[in-house]
Amino acid sequence: MERKKVVVGPESVRMLELGHPWIIADACTKKWPAGTAGELVELVDGSGRFLATALLDPGERVVARVLGRERLILNKEWLGKRLRAALRLREAHAGLDDGTDAWRLVNGEGDGLPGLTVDRYGEYLMVQLYSAAWRPHLKALTRALEEVLRPAGIYEKSRPRKTRELEAVSDTKRYGRLLSGTPAPPRLPVRENGLTFLVELEQGLNTGLFLDQRKNRRELMGRVAGRRVLNLFAYTGAFSVAAAAAGASLVTGVDAAPTYTDWAKANFGANRLNPKRHEFIVGDCLDVLEELQRQKKRYDIVLMDPPSFSTTARSRFTTRGGTSDLVAAALPLLEEGGLLVTSSNHQKVDVADYLKELRRGALQGGSELRVISLSGQPEDFPYPVTFPEGRYLKYAVSVKGGGLPR
Repeated sequence: MERKKVVVGPESVRMLELGHPWIIADACTKKWPAGTAGELVELVDGSGRFLATALLDPGERVVARVLGRERLILNKEWLGKRLRAALRLREAHAGLDDGTDAWRLVNGEGDGLPGLTVDRYGEYLMVQLYSAAWRPHLKALTRALEEVLRPAGIYEKSRPRKTRELEAVSDTKRYGRLLSGTPAPPRLPVRENGLTFLVELEQGLNTGLFLDQRKNRRELMGRVAGRRVLNLFAYTGAFSVAAAAAGASLVTGVDAAPTYTDWAKANFGANRLNPKRHEFIVGDCLDVLEELQRQKKRYDIVLMDPPSFSTTARSRFTTRGGTSDLVAAALPLLEEGGLLVTSSNHQKVDVADYLKELRRGALQGGSELRVISLSGQPEDFPYPVTFPEGRYLKYAVSVKGGGLPR
């Protein structure tokens, strides 16, 4: 098949030879002939040497995404091969069992399908397109997913621009649509680590359960028995449910959104956990930390998994700079020898920079922090070693003070 050949500059050639799957817009790509999102192009160097087949996304910062280092046809059969390979990887390495039916099937660049994710929620699949280049191929993808997995239904959750501004009103808007199959019930129950969580496939920007924290929630469950846990930015309470189910004596969840707090209580109920035995606080996390300190409250474990960016009526949080303030405000509530569990999914903040934020927070809070565990996303979120952007999740467990862990 004769395809448009587009010339990439020396820096892009070098990145391609190093295995990176993106072509970033530059002076060279501005000279490319006009194209449409989703068009397949051949990337060549200045001498015309073939380098890769890529999906075009003109007008975006990532102007092309590499599908393969060979000439290929993007159709249902080719997609089926990629999907089967992704499924085999999960079956072999993700440690999934009957206690978990919510996990990631396709993790974009990590599965050779850059700009695309597919998540499983029980008998349903959720597709998310992070590039308009996939839009023309959505029907072929849907057919391939039906053939490989035979789900009850397939949804697409759209990724609108300016999600930061939309986040505050996202609960009342439908960003999900059914592509094929039968509709899922609202608040669909799914299983993770033997627990039940309620997810929403139509309404909201997110489903209510972040699958990349599955192993970290299981890790937390081994630490909480008999302990008091404070969960900041609790969202729909997945970490809170995990802690309560594993025997925490008290779980205090804090979130600025009443709707998320109600959802968290529903998740407690879905696991036959009495929400009245625990605490749910609606409010800005920094304000709540000040109030809890005034009340002289103390906890054995403080957990914080904030979004990369959030805004409330009182304050604005960003990972870079905001994490240290949050850590400093939380440390006075943590018992000596207690555990501070911190997490960030900000792709542009690497591990070294994130640890610097923890260091600044410890210095501000006048406490010593010692990291005893540092992890990231689970095996169903693979990333190429040539694509450092794919390792985005940071999850650190630190001990407060110089004593032994409690």
